[in-house]
Parts: sequence; C-alpha cells; structure tokens
Amino acid sequence: VQLQASGGGLVQPGGSLRLSCAASGSIFSINTMSWYRQAPGKQQRGLVATITSGGSTNYADSVKGRFTISRDNAKNAVYLQMNSLKPEDTAVYYCNAVFVTQTQYRYRYWGQGTLVTVSS
Repeated sequence: VQLQASGGGLVQPGGSLRLSCAASGSIFSINTMSWYRQAPGKQQRGLVATITSGGSTNYADSVKGRFTISRDNAKNAVYLQMNSLKPEDTAVYYCNAVFVTQTQYRYRYWGQGTLVTVSS
C-alpha cells in the first residue's frame, strides 16, 4: 500500500492551497482518512482534520472555518482545501489512513509529507 500526497507549495498569507492524497496498492477498504501537520522545529505531528468513510468530519480548532477535508472513496483519495492561510499554517502536511483488510484487520499507514509554506 502507498499513500501519495501532493499539492504543497509557497503561498502568500490569505491565499489558498489544495492538498491531495491518493492510496494505491492492494486495498480492501479504507476507514478514516486524516491530515496531520508538523511545524518547523516541532517534534510532534498535530491532527488537522479527519473524515470517516461515511463522510463525518472533525477539525482542529485552529483550522475550523478555513480548511475543508473531503474524500473520494472511488479513487481512494482524500483532499484538504486550505483557505485564508496564515503563516502559522506553515508545516509539512502528512496524510494518514486506516486500512481494513478482508479479515477486518485494521492498520494505520502514513504518506510522505508535503511542505506548505505561508509567507509574503
């Protein structure tokens, strides 16, 4: 299984970016898909947003009203629309998914990060 993230880059404060993450490989089903981020100099990744297979979403307080998570189950993909970006949103963003096997075994998998830099 692979998770391929894309869409990061440099954007000015107030601007927008859309991150994408697609899963590939031998996939039976995917449960929750999430985005995390790790700011420069920080050791831990923080949860940004999560979406269940049924479409229920949850957001970190710092991004509520600015970011929108969505998914396309047919494409095994998750997206993060980021609007009104602030310098403090600068971070490496990671996608994460909980895969479910035919025997209902669940395991979490991380994609590689994509860097988002918000700066004038």
